[in-house]
Amino acid sequence: MKIVNKVKFVRTVSILILLIGALIIFSKNTYSKGQVKYKDVFIYSGDTLWDIAIEEITNNKYFQNKDIREVVWELKDINNLEDSYLIEGQNIKIPNMS
Repeated sequence: MKIVNKVKFVRTVSILILLIGALIIFSKNTYSKGQVKYKDVFIYSGDTLWDIAIEEITNNKYFQNKDIREVVWELKDINNLEDSYLIEGQNIKIPNMS
């Protein structure tokens, strides 16, 4: 392959390098809400996921402005629970914004 116009070739290669560099730089950005840590919550008699979700919506920035059903589903998902029943003495993990 013979390069006919060196100026156009250098310009094209430079633009491609800049575009690839920009993609690499911007692809490392994360779009999460922040670093999430987990807290362990001990389950007492009478505790329900619904009650825990209500408390977390009001006191935990991670769940701020979320629907209670979404919070219950997320707690079930994080803790690998098949249903919403909790057992006294069980520990569950709850995301907590740092």
